[in-house]
Amino acid sequence: MGRLGWIGAGLGFVLSGPIGAIIGGVIGSAIDNSSKKGTSFRPQMPPGGQRQQSNTVRGDFSVSLLVLIAAVMKADGKVVKSELDYVKVQLGRMMGQQTVPQSLQLLRDILKQNIPLPQVCKQISANMAYSYRLELLHLLFGVSQSDGYVDEREVKVIEEIAFYMDITREDISSIKAMFFKDAKSAYKILEIEPSATDDEVKKAYRKMAVKYHPDKVSHLGDELEAQAKDKFQEVQKAYEDIKKERGL
Repeated sequence: MGRLGWIGAGLGFVLSGPIGAIIGGVIGSAIDNSSKKGTSFRPQMPPGGQRQQSNTVRGDFSVSLLVLIAAVMKADGKVVKSELDYVKVQLGRMMGQQTVPQSLQLLRDILKQNIPLPQVCKQISANMAYSYRLELLHLLFGVSQSDGYVDEREVKVIEEIAFYMDITREDISSIKAMFFKDAKSAYKILEIEPSATDDEVKKAYRKMAVKYHPDKVSHLGDELEAQAKDKFQEVQKAYEDIKKERGL
């Protein structure tokens, strides 16, 4: 079944709703072909058509990520090799190198589909825990910067995605500041103002360290937990930068 193999073993809510329609369009021909060969790919719908947030599975996250990446890559009207290379690295880190060829082919197929972004994001928000959505946002900003050029159309799409996924403005600003650096980046990452007291800085660091701790996504596997360390390390660096600036 080629690129469908890693998907069929672990999908939940993405088999229904707008994401299910996108994936259905992608794999339709593959199902027909496999049926002619005497095999079939028949993903089972979860009871009621959707899962609860706590039951998000690895396949749900992976497919959601690919659909959102496709939406970002289509924002500027072109898909460049550096973006695909970045995605290739991230997919390898998250799901293992053995899945990369199938994942990239699926991404190319999704790029050919119409993506109803608000509906897709609302489906993700209704079924995926907040910490997972933060990780999706972090990965999308990484894709937008992978070609060394910041395209405002891509950034706008990512911010729309975050809005429709019900991510707070503070968290959007925090994660965005990890990629778009300025004099206030460290404070933005910790979600405080430069006027914050030293005690407020310490409290903010502890709060963000808990929010972005890799354990929050450990349910999705060791690879994704390791990937999530990037956000956690940015929080640590922001705190160290502020301490150095203030001589703490």
